[in-house]
Amino acid sequence: MKLADALVLTLRDWGVRYVFGVSGANIEHLHDAIHRHGQGELVSILAKTETGAAFMADCRARVHRTLGVCCATSGGGMLNLAVGIAESYAEAVPVLAIVGQPPTSLEGRGAFQDSSGIGHCVDAVQLWRAISKYVGKIRTPHDFWPMLRDAVVTATSARQGPAVLLVPRDLFDQEVGPPPADWPGDLSSFSRSRQVSVSEMKPLLEAIRSARRPLLLIGQGARRSDDAGAVGAFAHAIGLPVVTTMSARGDFPNDDPLYLGTVGAAGHPSAHEYMRDQADLIITAGASLDVMTRSPVERSFKDKRFAVVDVDPEAIHRILEPEITIYADVGRAFRALLDLLERTPMSPFPPVGGYSRRLYEPRLAPAIPGDDAQGALGGDALLQSEALAILEDYLPRDGHVVFDAGNCAAAAMHYLSAPPGSTSTIALGMGGMGYSIPGAIGAQLGSEAGSRTTVICGDGAFLMLGLEVHTAVDLGLPVLFVVFNNAMHGMCVTRQQLLFQSRIEAVRYPAADFATIARGLAPEGRLWVGSASTPQELRERLRDYHDHHHGVPGVLDLRLAHEEIPPFAPFLGADAPTIPASAFGPR
Repeated sequence: MKLADALVLTLRDWGVRYVFGVSGANIEHLHDAIHRHGQGELVSILAKTETGAAFMADCRARVHRTLGVCCATSGGGMLNLAVGIAESYAEAVPVLAIVGQPPTSLEGRGAFQDSSGIGHCVDAVQLWRAISKYVGKIRTPHDFWPMLRDAVVTATSARQGPAVLLVPRDLFDQEVGPPPADWPGDLSSFSRSRQVSVSEMKPLLEAIRSARRPLLLIGQGARRSDDAGAVGAFAHAIGLPVVTTMSARGDFPNDDPLYLGTVGAAGHPSAHEYMRDQADLIITAGASLDVMTRSPVERSFKDKRFAVVDVDPEAIHRILEPEITIYADVGRAFRALLDLLERTPMSPFPPVGGYSRRLYEPRLAPAIPGDDAQGALGGDALLQSEALAILEDYLPRDGHVVFDAGNCAAAAMHYLSAPPGSTSTIALGMGGMGYSIPGAIGAQLGSEAGSRTTVICGDGAFLMLGLEVHTAVDLGLPVLFVVFNNAMHGMCVTRQQLLFQSRIEAVRYPAADFATIARGLAPEGRLWVGSASTPQELRERLRDYHDHHHGVPGVLDLRLAHEEIPPFAPFLGADAPTIPASAFGPR
């Protein structure tokens, strides 16, 4: 059996279902094998860029708790793919990247797109080593099965992350033989998570028993653990209040009485206050406490008891010294906690009294000196906060919401509730603009029939990766891409106003008509397109899409003439005005 065939048959049998990529001379053997052996169970997804392909694989892995698979040819294709793989590395997302290389006989001898590291060319092994958990370059047919095993075990075990296989063009055609006799029968068998004993969890349960007001902080590591449901089950069993990180915005039901809100740069001030003033024990479950999470609450760390449950808590240890550290898969640890609780029951904590979730009050941003691009504020001009309030009623239940970067994402994450049954995803590792657009394709593919996905992105993100909408058209995916169009990189403008005395540079550009751009991607029957500049127009467009066109992709261009201060804690003072969450809504 040739290497390309063996690889495709293995991927097909694992049930990964999709290989995201762009073809080229040194990866075309893989795509030919998919054509011959995929049988509809393994499908090539042609992205518009390799960056988009990597983001698709990343978001699919996050949302569907599987191994994302992407591929690229050598040279520029390989380097484009690296952008998305770096995101997966930073955020511990299991992705397998298959990267074609020039033939071995031409390495260091003038090969086109040579990346052997010989002479004056890129060293692919060193490049990928910096941004992935595992790199294997197949040099002989005998390398294939051991390296594939090592790649998948590494990607899916411990702190998960991307693995890269470099395959020279000539090796795809080499005979590799059948799988080894001990080859695992399914993908889950590759993951090596250790069992967690009940005795390991006794110190944590005793700490919770002795606490007056413990608080559970859930991060995205809980969702991708071996038993994600155990975390919420334990919280409900003892009445443990819950906050989430921004990356785990929808990983605990937002309408649950135990849910206090989200903490982080775009988190809820009431949740920050509770952590600071009320909680006496904080249990982090799969959260790294990076600066996006801890910036508004870092002072709280000094006088709190901390317990950490994580498969790789070293990032937290570089920040503080927890009283208790459980080195374990989050789901397995909390399942053991539930077993221990059954043996030694405790009374649930009383409900948190007098708490109501509060949000930052939406406010107009100060005008940019000398700027006449924005007209006078009219009574019906659409504002970002109003658009979000109207959009909330149309977010998909039992579907997916994917946030991009910038002010609109911060505002959406702050003001909107995650719909029941839906996932919520944002890429905060590398924070790359444009992630949400291809990411939504990875989220929607393989979802239940009738489910939908909504993207919330800025115009800057759309300018970067907006042509991946064409991929959604090609696949007929029910994804609504909502573009907050203000002709600027809003987060950067806000920083320049606050930190650089409003010296606005390299963050603004002429306004683009994204409805017109999108209309060029497909006819009306395959792509719905709308635009809105007033609240009434937005309501009409959303009703039209959801009543008549929700089975096809859609692009909704929101034309915002005025900026609001983003609900981003680093930009706001301690006395920033707030409103009850119940008071947020359209005017």
